Amino acid sequence: MGRIICISNQKGGVGKTTTAINLAASLAAAERKVLLVDMDPQGNAGSGLGLKREQLQGTVYDALLGGRPMGELLHPTELRFLQVVPATPDLTGAEVELVGQERREYRLRDALRPLAEQYDYIIIDCPPSLGLLTLNSLIAADSVLIPLQCEYYALEGLSQLNHTIDLVRQAFNPELKMEGILLTMFDSRANIANQVVADVRGYFKEQVFTSVVPRNVRLSECPSFGKPILLYDIKSKGCESYLALGREIMQREPNPPPARKVA
Repeated sequence: MGRIICISNQKGGVGKTTTAINLAASLAAAERKVLLVDMDPQGNAGSGLGLKREQLQGTVYDALLGGRPMGELLHPTELRFLQVVPATPDLTGAEVELVGQERREYRLRDALRPLAEQYDYIIIDCPPSLGLLTLNSLIAADSVLIPLQCEYYALEGLSQLNHTIDLVRQAFNPELKMEGILLTMFDSRANIANQVVADVRGYFKEQVFTSVVPRNVRLSECPSFGKPILLYDIKSKGCESYLALGREIMQREPNPPPARKVA
């Protein structure tokens, strides 16, 4: 049974989609079968992997509200072991349309269940909000990975997100765990960035990943080329950080399969 990891933070601009794309790519590069599900109406997870909106043969909206099996919505990528279920702005209306639906909170979990055994990891990219789309993602997930930028206001929304996760555990998904906090956009030259790292590690301790994602020009460039950083600039600091994150996650498995690098 594959692990389902939800990438969530209601604050925008923290590196959430960048993390979803590049973590998925890093796991796929180790020959893990990975499915990336885009639950953000902006659809950047798909476009960041080279999918063209006009060529899509179905999106996550069709699974949540159209009743189509998720298996019919899979799109290949340049990486052999990575597939994507994309999103488009049509998903924006799903927040309203789901309100009157039966099992509205469980739509994503029900849609993913038939696929769970086909993948080692299913990564869900959430929108920057705490609405029904994020709720569906948290209920479907085994764990939550929280990207946290190394800036002054970084911790402001974290308590609210932790509270939401606790509520989801109590009401819907008691098995939901914290995968970890990923520090992003780190600039070693900025005193505030170093202070945020110290504060977060001091408070959350082992819940914080060892890997830290730096501010990196190559990371910000690669989405415009429709490639993960692994295929855009494998020698960049951004690529190194996401490969390290992938290794950390694989090492946390109770009985991890051996990591195999793709030539």
